[in-house]
Amino acid sequence: MNDPIIVVAGATGNLGGRIARALRERGATVRALVRHSSAQDKIERLRNLGVAIASIDLNNDSEVTAACSGASCVVSALQGLREVIVETQTVLLGGAIKAGVPRFIPSDYSIDFTKFPPGENRNLDLRRDFHGRLNKASISVTTIFNGAFADMLTGQMPLILFKLKRVLYWGDADQRMDFTTIDDTARFTARAALDASAPRILRIAGDRLSARELTAVVSEVTGKRFRLFRAGGLRMLGALIKVARMFSPAEKAIFPAWQGMQYMVNMFDGRATLEPLDSDRYPGMHWTTARDVLSARQVRRPS
Repeated sequence: MNDPIIVVAGATGNLGGRIARALRERGATVRALVRHSSAQDKIERLRNLGVAIASIDLNNDSEVTAACSGASCVVSALQGLREVIVETQTVLLGGAIKAGVPRFIPSDYSIDFTKFPPGENRNLDLRRDFHGRLNKASISVTTIFNGAFADMLTGQMPLILFKLKRVLYWGDADQRMDFTTIDDTARFTARAALDASAPRILRIAGDRLSARELTAVVSEVTGKRFRLFRAGGLRMLGALIKVARMFSPAEKAIFPAWQGMQYMVNMFDGRATLEPLDSDRYPGMHWTTARDVLSARQVRRPS
């Protein structure tokens, strides 16, 4: 029996590249759909993994269809705004269906947007809009929700203020939040792509902890006393988002500051909590905790 062919769109990106690697580690044949403008060094890294490269116009129906031919699943790790998440993914979806691919995994990889009404989070709204098309398509779909990427705890997500020795929170310090590393998300996605019985939605979390619990963990890992810092209530944060967005020149940026603030509201108000979790679906999955992430940072940057 031939190894399954998994098509990955967005494989030159951070998450997509890790998904491609995880698939290769599990013996899958991987075909990466890359744009003609993709950086050659990123393409070469994929080739070194044994990934087949299909350089195409991702907005060309016939090219996408041909590139999806023979695949058992198409995995999207595309990132962008409406023209990518809605429009380009729609072309990718159509190509998969025309090529007879039985399964599709969209580029969601976030908190559960089905719990929020339109207008609360721009990036989640785009994924919801695409799902309006996806739900009408004649293909089996698996969405993966993983909470926030735990990797962002070391800097990109403004929760742990290392220089100030504070853990910032909004609202309730005991509201627990879901975190999963990019690598763990990639490994789980690879397993799901190879799982013909995967359900419509899979929810995973490598760790779940509150700002108060995070304060204790970072204090233990660094050997320094961190304290909680309440920035304000959720209503205040909501008002700040409106002001920031009104005066922001970054409306076309994928992740401007106000977008991150929208995620903070969603996570701290509790609705983003993933239930039920499917983290135990695949035997042998090792989940990286927040402590693991912070310990790795401490090794890289001892203080």
